Amino acid sequence: MIQVINGLVYGSFLYLLAVGLVLIFGLRRVTNFAHGSLFMVGAYIAYAVAAYLGFWGGLVISVMVLAALGVLLDRFVFRPLAREDAVVTLLVTFGLLFVLEDAVRTIWGKDYLTVPPPPLLSGVIPMFGSTFPVYRLFVVAVALAVAAGLALWLRYSKVGLYVRAASVDPVTTGMQGVDTDRLSALVVAIGTGLAGLSGTIAGPLLALSPSMGAFIIIDCFVVVVTGGLSSFTGAFVAALLIGQVHNLGIVYVPELASMLPLAIMTLVLLLRPRGLAGAGR
Repeated sequence: MIQVINGLVYGSFLYLLAVGLVLIFGLRRVTNFAHGSLFMVGAYIAYAVAAYLGFWGGLVISVMVLAALGVLLDRFVFRPLAREDAVVTLLVTFGLLFVLEDAVRTIWGKDYLTVPPPPLLSGVIPMFGSTFPVYRLFVVAVALAVAAGLALWLRYSKVGLYVRAASVDPVTTGMQGVDTDRLSALVVAIGTGLAGLSGTIAGPLLALSPSMGAFIIIDCFVVVVTGGLSSFTGAFVAALLIGQVHNLGIVYVPELASMLPLAIMTLVLLLRPRGLAGAGR
């Protein structure tokens, strides 16, 4: 049961990162390979700020900085490339990944860095005859809160209605008087802000390094494709599934652990080519 809960923690962490990709793809139709590097930048910003303002201050500043970076990314990268071939945008975002990695190496160096959890969440609790870190349960709680908040925002708010409409037909949505450019900037800001949130939360779980984004983005894309490219429900279910497969694979078949998520994705696409929940749900 402890291993199952660890899989739930990893799945929650994957969801926090993958849902930002789903948001951006749903409106901009952009496969953002730089998302992993934005996650990495968020982790390093939180690390730097936490030295002065503590963990919670680092979390807030990281989310705000990454959201602002998302607005710039939308204005100067995604919008000018909107009419270009998808391969062009993919190559540009892939190049941006290396630019951000080099920037972090220049500022913080190549050494691994560690971030302690906040004192409030640094303890353990008894669970199933063992002990379990409180911080890991906090990760699950944050993922559930984000999932619930996004669901309520998209279903019941006017802006959420505009986002849903624009993700289906941006031209008709614009003809109805909705400023789709401002809407896109908001959605990309939220998506990149969630990358900053996931990077901050990853600090106490993972060693910080300039290449940390390149490693995690593979599982992140597996989640997005398995769940359905524009499906928030699918991303949530797929993240929990991949989290369990990844964690149990490391415990029981470590030599195959890195292949199992890809095998699950392949099987799902063979049976349901549009993903577990299809697109647009």
